[in-house]
Amino acid sequence: MAIEDDVLVIGGGLAGMTAALTAAERASRVRLLSYKQSTLCHASGLIDVLGYAPDRSGPLVDPFDAIPDLPQGHPYERVGTDAIREALHFFDAVVGDAYRGAHTDRNALVPTGDGTVKPTARYPASTAAGLASRPRATLLVGFETLPDFDAPLAAAHLRETGVPFETRGVTLQFPGIQRADATLTRYAHLLERDEPVDAGAGAAPARTVLAEAVRPHLEGVSRVGFPPILGDEHHAVVRRDLEERLGVAVFEVPSGPPSLPGIRLERLLFDALEELSVRVTTGVPVVDYEASADGGRIEHVLVDRNGQRVPYRADSYVLATGGLVGTGIDSSRERVSEPIFDCNVAHPTDRYDWFEDDAFGDHPFARFGVTVDRELRPLAADGEPEFANLRAAGAVLGGYDYAAEKSGSGVSLATGYVAGTHAAAEVRG
Repeated sequence: MAIEDDVLVIGGGLAGMTAALTAAERASRVRLLSYKQSTLCHASGLIDVLGYAPDRSGPLVDPFDAIPDLPQGHPYERVGTDAIREALHFFDAVVGDAYRGAHTDRNALVPTGDGTVKPTARYPASTAAGLASRPRATLLVGFETLPDFDAPLAAAHLRETGVPFETRGVTLQFPGIQRADATLTRYAHLLERDEPVDAGAGAAPARTVLAEAVRPHLEGVSRVGFPPILGDEHHAVVRRDLEERLGVAVFEVPSGPPSLPGIRLERLLFDALEELSVRVTTGVPVVDYEASADGGRIEHVLVDRNGQRVPYRADSYVLATGGLVGTGIDSSRERVSEPIFDCNVAHPTDRYDWFEDDAFGDHPFARFGVTVDRELRPLAADGEPEFANLRAAGAVLGGYDYAAEKSGSGVSLATGYVAGTHAAAEVRG
């Protein structure tokens, strides 16, 4: 017997969780199926709507000025500007004061761990004091046991980008941690619990020792940036305590995976899913499906649970399994495909036309994904919906290069919101 729900979302990333949350506000039984750990734990936690135009011009000051000019088939063109705004409002309501940026349509410029400046629409409150648009002398602090954040190099790169403020970097020994293989959560918990550490002159609270180590390097700066390790669940307390001890603003610099800001966002979204009674089933892949006799609707999907195929049935489904980097789009030497429902993925037949010779060129494969109508139903090669009750959201969609445009999170939010809305409307009652 199949497990029954109203809406079944396949995929546990930002698009999938947004679709599940949106559907749960309109339907009573919503389930989210996720095979692997959410990709949010690898994400920066920044919500970028559109940082650069498809012709790579930018950074864009206001993404909403450029969205009407996006090409046909782009996910934003499919859902429309109003839906993008509604999705952002929805996100703002879910995350509350944990995020900033809702006061304006304009992109904020957020310094990153490699010394670039990323245009983004929403950013964690922990990064707010570090915005590059604010001309305040800045010190970046890295640690010997966290080599992925090279503070002097990041500061040099920021100077090269022409940021309108003095910036310096320094590398210190993190108090209480000598091993390079310590997890990020170990750093965060040590500061959050303010554990006693021995800095050579007897044990003292970790934040006290850290502030004492940083203070000689301030030299007139008005803000200090650290890698994103300043606490876990109570990171605002850690940041405020360090600000009081140092007498300057303190912020986190978003960096590569693993990412505590991404994990914090994931936690906020899972809390919201729990509050709306969304059923979450993890660690099980969807491996197949059964369609109606006429092939026009999905009857149920089949999940591999320890070698047993278990049917899950719903009135409507949302496909949010990721793109080529995830598991949502597959490729071989012969073809590019969507592996669960075998939705059409348009691509040149000659694989040498999938990419450019220039490694930094405009590669067609970056835009591979399923094509959808304005309700986000995947379209077959003849232009008709593959299934009446299937929507797609996030990186599984084609028609855009999220890495070049800096639009990945925004597309996931907007399409997840629209897909969840339509999926809930499909519920038969």
